[in-house]
Amino acid sequence: MMEAEDHKPQSDEARMAFTPPAGVEVEGSESEITSEFALPRGLGPSPAPPGETEGSAFSTPSTYSAQHAPAAFTPAAGVPVVSLTKDVPWQDRMRTMLRMPVAERPAPEPPPKADEGGPAVPRVLDLTLRIGELLLAGGEGAEDVEAAMFAVCRSYGLDRCEPNVTFTLLSISYQPSLVDDPVTASRTVRRRATDYTRLAAVYQLVDDLSDPETHFTLEEAYRRLAEIRRNRHPYPTWVLTGASGLLAGAASVLVGGDVVVFLAAMLGAMLGDRLAWLCAGRGLPEFYQFTVAAMPPAAIGVALTVAHVDVKASAVITGGLFALLPGRALVAGVQDGLTGFYITASARLLEVVYLFVGIVVGVLVVLYFGVYLGAKLNPDAAVTIANRPGWQIAASMLLSLTFAVLLQQERSTVLWVTLNGGVAWCVYGALHYPGGLSPVASTAVAAGLVGLFGQLLSRYRFASALPYTTAAIGPLLPGSSTYFGLLSIAQNDVDKGLVSLATAASLAMAIAIGVNLGSEISRLFLRIGSADKRRAAKRTRGF
Repeated sequence: MMEAEDHKPQSDEARMAFTPPAGVEVEGSESEITSEFALPRGLGPSPAPPGETEGSAFSTPSTYSAQHAPAAFTPAAGVPVVSLTKDVPWQDRMRTMLRMPVAERPAPEPPPKADEGGPAVPRVLDLTLRIGELLLAGGEGAEDVEAAMFAVCRSYGLDRCEPNVTFTLLSISYQPSLVDDPVTASRTVRRRATDYTRLAAVYQLVDDLSDPETHFTLEEAYRRLAEIRRNRHPYPTWVLTGASGLLAGAASVLVGGDVVVFLAAMLGAMLGDRLAWLCAGRGLPEFYQFTVAAMPPAAIGVALTVAHVDVKASAVITGGLFALLPGRALVAGVQDGLTGFYITASARLLEVVYLFVGIVVGVLVVLYFGVYLGAKLNPDAAVTIANRPGWQIAASMLLSLTFAVLLQQERSTVLWVTLNGGVAWCVYGALHYPGGLSPVASTAVAAGLVGLFGQLLSRYRFASALPYTTAAIGPLLPGSSTYFGLLSIAQNDVDKGLVSLATAASLAMAIAIGVNLGSEISRLFLRIGSADKRRAAKRTRGF
């Protein structure tokens, strides 16, 4: 009885509303009588597609492909079409795509791959992080590192990825679609090494990977990356030591030194370089390495003064400081700040401050001993720098050449950066000496031309701009202002010393801002593409 009450009649067992008259028989049994909503006899429902099962509203449709996923929404103006032309460097293409929101990034048709499944996502992310690590450790700016990482991921079909670069940490996140879980990987940069030859090789690898006409498997990319990491430096240690000595000698000629001063500055810089290598081999931090390296040039200058040798001791000490000033880290730090990477910029500038303080400590210790021994060092000698255009131009070119060797640049780029450094000093000298312009303004204009020419040369060769700009700013570094500020502090004239150090800081900022401004001017007039691309090139807040 309970079973009969609990049984609910189904729709196919319900009686129809029309009851036939008496004597009229209805075909079929009572169990076959259905409601008036039943389909006519012979007309059945359309069969369901094979393999289609009922799911929730949040299930991924069967026709959905994560590789060809549509955008989350279509903007009112439509999705801009991107034509990835080969005459535009991959830095510009990837930088423009990277600044666009993920949902608005146009996804071009991916090239055919050898295997239909494609490489595993974790392995692609690992390759991307390893390439980004080499670039960041080599001194590349955070913006270009992110662009390179995005280019590597995009070359293997991972369009919906977000790289993130800080001073010591690289991370990247990839989400196949809005309904899939993201995959995130990170890598820590623990050691930095200045090798622009390796940097250029990594740029070439990224350029080959982002080329749509070449198809590199993941194994081939890993093999090339391993070869880049195993490559030895292009210059041996003794060449680097000799280059540091020549750099110091050339810098001493820039500030009025003669042949004796050249040789003394060269000897001091080479001794400092060997002591710094010894400290590095013992595992001492860079702060102490710079402190020790700054002592021999200052000690030789003080010794010549105590011995009453008729030489310009200030030029000896200033030349030794030129080889130690962290111009590369300063330019990279200011560039990161101007492009919106404030955390990385703060860390780089803090590194510059620590290295600069190490130089200050090393020089001040020697100067205090020199003053105690009765060395007659004159802070007012800063205003008596001789104007010798021919010698100074030659010295500036030699300084840029040796600086390029210290940065382990490719031999094919050394000539270009040497000419760029000579042009920088010619512009500075013309504006400052005959023109009467202030040193800060003259330095900014000269550095701007260095950045402009360096950016144009890098785009011509589809390479990084650092090898063409970093060594060229060597002649503009504020070595003399730094030395005379420290000398005034050592002689208890703190106010005058702080003013001179503030001038040195202003010159350093003028160099960094000028280099970045020259690069931005070159990008301003070079062809990027459509108007949508130019609007997408905005970095942070702005109009």
